Amino acid sequence: MAAAALRVAGRQLSQRSGSGAPVLLRQMFEPKSCTYTYLLGDRESREAILIDPVLETAPRDAQLVKELGLWLLYAVNTHCHADHITGSGVLRSLLPGCQSVISRLSGAQADLHIEDGDSIRFGRFALETRASPGHTPGCVTFVLNDHSMAFTGDALLIRGCGRTDFQQGCAKTLYHSVHKKIFTLPGNCLVYPAHDYHGHTVSTVEEERTLNPRLTLSCEEFVKVMDNLNLPKPQQIDIAVPANMRCGVQTPPS
Repeated sequence: MAAAALRVAGRQLSQRSGSGAPVLLRQMFEPKSCTYTYLLGDRESREAILIDPVLETAPRDAQLVKELGLWLLYAVNTHCHADHITGSGVLRSLLPGCQSVISRLSGAQADLHIEDGDSIRFGRFALETRASPGHTPGCVTFVLNDHSMAFTGDALLIRGCGRTDFQQGCAKTLYHSVHKKIFTLPGNCLVYPAHDYHGHTVSTVEEERTLNPRLTLSCEEFVKVMDNLNLPKPQQIDIAVPANMRCGVQTPPS
């Protein structure tokens, strides 16, 4: 029922979101895991959402929400992360009324589970959910309803992509997800990833379609590259993954 309510709200919203002030966007950084957290809000209704909050910086995020006079509806995750613990559970306590959201295919607990095609509404705006598995089976990309920006999680990074050698990852699946669900967006659509390790903050669909050194390869070449990265295991994976499977509904100890 919860997911259905999100879908209906999104369809209603998309008919009336073309006027008024632009979406409020703040990009925040967590240095240990190089994670970006995104705050999006409607300047008129003051409704807002957070994408990919991190446990250690959740108080910072909550403070910004309060300073800007916003009402946080949802703390959403693009997938079950392996390199940090999500802040969505703590935010439910810091900002009463906030609900945690994650893909049903992630297998993780949350207040609300979403699927491909669902829309998450905040004021006059909505985020369309596009399933983009490959890094993990439950990865999603969130696309603003005017297709001006996409929050790609670990599926598509700036000049890179998420690894596929753990958490049931699949290089072939990731390749097709990016090409079918992200590269089909308008070329000027802004790409906001969940991580960056080189100081970049934003790209565009056209840039990544033409300049991404991995995803401009053929599918066969891409799979070979991904199968031979030989990367070390994420330092926090043994702590982060189990915590993230339940952290969407976790309440911090009193």
